Amino acid sequence: MTHPDRHSRSFRIAFAALLGALATLGPFAVDTYLPAFGGMQKALGATPIEMQQTLSAYLLSFGFMFLFHGALSDSFGRKPVIVVCLAVFTVASVGAALSTSVHALIGWRMLQGVSTGAGVVVGRAMIRDLYQEEDAQRLMSMVTLFFALAPAVAPILGGLLFEAFGWRSNFWFLAAVGLVLVATGAKFLIETLPAERRHSFHPRALMHGYREVGASRPFLLLSLAVGFNFNAFFLYILSAPVFLGVHLGLAPTEYSWLFIPSITGILVGSQLSGRAAGRLSRSQVMRRAYTFMGVSAAANLVYSFAFPPSIPWSVLPVFFYAIGSAMAMPTISLTTLDLFPTRRGMAASLQGFVSGMINTITAGVIAPAVFHDTRWMAVAMMAMMLAGFTCWRLYYAGARK
Repeated sequence: MTHPDRHSRSFRIAFAALLGALATLGPFAVDTYLPAFGGMQKALGATPIEMQQTLSAYLLSFGFMFLFHGALSDSFGRKPVIVVCLAVFTVASVGAALSTSVHALIGWRMLQGVSTGAGVVVGRAMIRDLYQEEDAQRLMSMVTLFFALAPAVAPILGGLLFEAFGWRSNFWFLAAVGLVLVATGAKFLIETLPAERRHSFHPRALMHGYREVGASRPFLLLSLAVGFNFNAFFLYILSAPVFLGVHLGLAPTEYSWLFIPSITGILVGSQLSGRAAGRLSRSQVMRRAYTFMGVSAAANLVYSFAFPPSIPWSVLPVFFYAIGSAMAMPTISLTTLDLFPTRRGMAASLQGFVSGMINTITAGVIAPAVFHDTRWMAVAMMAMMLAGFTCWRLYYAGARK
């Protein structure tokens, strides 16, 4: 099913805004409560490890369910999957707000993680359902802007809510957002996958699709590139309580020192990606994106070893890295979906799963291992950027043969 006005500017903006709002739900569920970690730990009588588990449990279930959101939407349609998952997220957020123990909170966080990935996964497939390459890249850039802004905006908002109303207000806020999105999605979201293009939900058909997509070397390389590129930036967001609170000596209400530069960088990168559609080839866009990311990571590494952490110099490299990351994400995502035009939902699912597992490892292993020292944080950022660049180059070399 297509929309008669889908090429109008007003429809594209509204469609991108709705998909962008859906995509931000996952990052918001991660980052809104980060400034409240200390208060939650004290109120629930939890250990630091248990508090970290509330994050790791969410990311694990978030990444695991990426395997199924797209496949379900390939079988039952895009809209029903999104609306049902939004309803589950709203219930889970209420449960988290009412939690009286850290173990209950971990359980509700897992349920949140199960439901939040649908927006970003199914949204990518919907864009490619409706639009060809240039329009798809422009729209993907707009959605990427919303998705990438969330990790920067959410901790600022979370810090304000925590200071004003306590830690439970973070989850009541998420429940309110979920309720609004359920109503908005049910009323305004269009179905982009007609019944005749849907796949059987039979387990054998699903396993065949997973083998077809998951065994593809180009697919794996592109999915790893997305995950590593994003996590080199995400590392600093996940480490914000230590990076900002300990190394830079900032209060939760001063997290804007990191997040405003991040927001600005993402805005610039998304605009550059949208403007490049139809003017530059995908390889040219990626060359520019990795130039931003590589130079930024190198500058961060040099500064971290040469000088003690300070404002604004410790956050400037993150600003420039965000430009490159926001430029690269739409291009790589569209390239991945184009590998499997009849299984876009499944491709988006598996791409999200790979990236989600990297998110989980970053949150549960890498960030705790390095956030005690800004020099090691800079090393980790450079390593993940180089890993993403290597994956893209290997894909590109294979595609040119």
